[in-house]
Amino acid sequence: MTTFGQRLTGALDAHGALCVGIDPHESLLSVWGLDASADGVREFGLRVVEAAVGRVGIVKPQVAFFEQYGSGGFAALEDVMAEARAAGLIVIADAKRGDIGSTMAGYATAWLAPGSPLETDAVTLSPYLGPDSLDQTLKTALRHRKGAFVLAATSNPEALPVQTAIVVDDAALEGQRVAERVARDIGWMNMGLPGALGSLGVVIGATVDRKAYGLTDMVLAGTPILAPGFGAQGAEPADVARLFGYVAGNVIANESRSILSVGRDRLADRIAERAALYRGADRG
Repeated sequence: MTTFGQRLTGALDAHGALCVGIDPHESLLSVWGLDASADGVREFGLRVVEAAVGRVGIVKPQVAFFEQYGSGGFAALEDVMAEARAAGLIVIADAKRGDIGSTMAGYATAWLAPGSPLETDAVTLSPYLGPDSLDQTLKTALRHRKGAFVLAATSNPEALPVQTAIVVDDAALEGQRVAERVARDIGWMNMGLPGALGSLGVVIGATVDRKAYGLTDMVLAGTPILAPGFGAQGAEPADVARLFGYVAGNVIANESRSILSVGRDRLADRIAERAALYRGADRG
């Protein structure tokens, strides 16, 4: 069977680095003429999926914007993700789950188990209750041929002291920063998987200096990189090679507001325009 990493490689080769975020902010729902409701986010998500098919290979629903509408919002998210996966898109659920023990096992089943109502291709995870707390979830992802993206270096400034802190719990890791420890753990779990890219990745904001976090090309070799921060947050397609160097070919460049804000009538054209810029950029 094909691994998530192999599927991801195929999507990047066929369509380029652009990942379209499905972020139904209330302000965007208004621009689209939709209600701020479960029905509104369902319609929003389905229209993004429709416009994305054939133009990009990856979409990323932001779970919080569905979750705020309760059970109806989750039902809407289930419909959107199922439609996207049925259309051949890779779906990364941006849920940022992180916990310990049986609670984390429940999250793993919810997002990664085949046949689950919320089944997705990959999910974002937070390691900041301890990187080892994600071990069983990551193994679950690999067992089901799924993916996961673990937060390493995020763009919010309040995270900097934690993510750049020096690891002190293991003499073998002396001098490494927390974000580097996270990325190295992911790299080790990817070892032995087929293909150029592993199935487990990291999240690195495009607006951060990754090397300040210890995230060098060597540390990230073979690791998929989900990179928010493109488009409205300032990074552009031409920046991929400059920001990521040798590992630029591993990057999934997420854009949300810069695409979604044009409204539903221009959405497909906007996605095609932005996707072409990424395909035309030097990716190293």
